[in-house]
Amino acid sequence: MSDYWTRYPDERYPEDRRSSWFEDEPGDNLSRSDDAVYREAGVPPEPGVTRAEFAPRPRQPSRARWVVPLVLFLLTCLSTFAAAQGFQRPLEGLKYAVCIMAVLLSHEMGHFLQALRYGAPATLPFFLPMPFSPIGTFGAVIAMDTRRLDRRALFDIGVTGPLAGLIPTLVFTIVGIQQSQVVPVVRGPAFMELGEPLLFTYLTQWIKGPLPDGYDLLVGPMAFAGWVGMLITALNLIPIGQLDGGHILYALLGKRANALGMFLLLAAIAAVVIFGYWGWLLMIFLLGLLGPEHPPTANDEAPLGWGRAILGWLVLAFIIVGFTPEPFKL
Repeated sequence: MSDYWTRYPDERYPEDRRSSWFEDEPGDNLSRSDDAVYREAGVPPEPGVTRAEFAPRPRQPSRARWVVPLVLFLLTCLSTFAAAQGFQRPLEGLKYAVCIMAVLLSHEMGHFLQALRYGAPATLPFFLPMPFSPIGTFGAVIAMDTRRLDRRALFDIGVTGPLAGLIPTLVFTIVGIQQSQVVPVVRGPAFMELGEPLLFTYLTQWIKGPLPDGYDLLVGPMAFAGWVGMLITALNLIPIGQLDGGHILYALLGKRANALGMFLLLAAIAAVVIFGYWGWLLMIFLLGLLGPEHPPTANDEAPLGWGRAILGWLVLAFIIVGFTPEPFKL
């Protein structure tokens, strides 16, 4: 559920020759002579190659830049609609799909707009549908070239996504709990109990009061979207590798964050084995595949200031109140 990752072009080429991931044409931003390009790349000029061959080409709109994100967005809308049994209860399915997509879109646009602010090339969000699952989505990611970003810019981009996503999450949770009913607990084949994060439990007690024995909250689609938003935000804030939490922790601690990230990954593996939370194996595998270390910024010594430091630790602390180790109790 990595929220965004850094893409580094080949170091053999000049810095201004970006990866085609972010450019419409592989060489469309080369405006200098062929000799200069070859000289900076450390490659001898090819005989018979003229300067005209390296002239900038007109930029062509790339459909892949928006077609793939759009298709994934629509597929995720469909998978979240189906997750809330939208084909049997269309109104409830629509409520959940709209709410959870608003949470994900707010989160990703927080990253995207900050990337634009700092001039970091970034793709549109890639939403990840997860059909045949209780929540219908695995979140969303964007690819971003952060080579030129310093420590402060990395922090701002990393922290803005979770903060932007938390706003609709809290709104949907509060309104959704108000709309949900307190009912007698009746266990059956279709019964599914949600593991409640501390924040969700507190909001339930604040809005509904202490629940009588044998009663529980029948979570409606809007409250469920808020619950999923809490879980996704908490997972993204795990301070490992290139998750949002990994970006924030690296901005706070620098290279010391890599050792802590490795420790947390090993601790997560141990917790899965000891407590039997086997549902987390896929995420642990993905974290291990991406690596627990964070690449350095262009300037790891750029000052954050006390305000950013305090905000960073407070945002990371959301894991304590927003995460639940056993989300679904069947």
